[in-house]
Amino acid sequence: MEWQQLEYFATVAKLEHMTRAADVLAISQPALSRSISKLEEELGVPLFDRQGRSIMLNRYGELFLYRVQRMRKEYEKAVLELQELNNPELGDVSLGFLHTLGTSIVPDLIRAFRQQHPHIRFHFTQNYSHSQLKQLLAGELDLCLLAAIDTEPPVCWKELWRDELYIMVPIDHHLANRKSIKMKELEQETFVLMKKGYALRRTADRLLNAAGIKPKITFEGDEVSTVAGFVGAGLGVSLLPDDEDLNPNKVVKIHVEDMVCERIIGMAWIDNRYISPSARQFQQFVFDFYEKNTSTPVRD
Repeated sequence: MEWQQLEYFATVAKLEHMTRAADVLAISQPALSRSISKLEEELGVPLFDRQGRSIMLNRYGELFLYRVQRMRKEYEKAVLELQELNNPELGDVSLGFLHTLGTSIVPDLIRAFRQQHPHIRFHFTQNYSHSQLKQLLAGELDLCLLAAIDTEPPVCWKELWRDELYIMVPIDHHLANRKSIKMKELEQETFVLMKKGYALRRTADRLLNAAGIKPKITFEGDEVSTVAGFVGAGLGVSLLPDDEDLNPNKVVKIHVEDMVCERIIGMAWIDNRYISPSARQFQQFVFDFYEKNTSTPVRD
């Protein structure tokens, strides 16, 4: 069964006259008759009652016409949806991002983009880097904002910015009055860290290992704000990026002077996979923004 057969059937059903239907469809009457006969043969029932030159839908034909009309409406709706998705000003963007970017960076970035493109819709997913990559490969996401990670084709990744990571200590901590410290000075401290699997945890583990520190961990959290909250409560120190939600009355940030402590954030996508014009437009917007603002993330 072909879509053209259904179009032919719907026209004949509407006009109930083979010759007039053939004229409307711009095909020969014998070709139209053969198409209808073939359709009836495939369905196993007659769709029309024939009386001489006149034809009328029978009860099988009426039932089938109802379904065909619904299919045609769904088809027309699908065409409109695809046209909208392919419109750079009306489409959808499926964006994944790290939990730590959800407080202000991604919202500010989206707000800046929507000032220029107010009708583009976004579907958001917050997850750690490896989970985002799985969703990206599965086609569930168009683009991801995630930490630097080892990737293989077809995944592409481009650096956008770097965040300094600071030692965070409670405000009443014995190191709280220091502007900078050496990592080794934390050897006897207890730590509050992100859970394993998060990019920040992998970075913290790498830096602490490089300093020869095996951290004594009192708590592992899912959010930077939660980890910082437990630091402020005196459960330990941590290694975190600066964040506007950090409470300066409870937590102090200290620069690490003897090693480069930073996380690298970039965008990932799938090479040679179709990306809608709206998603491509957002991707270019992000690239252009960070080429102009390489030192800091989005801030108003």
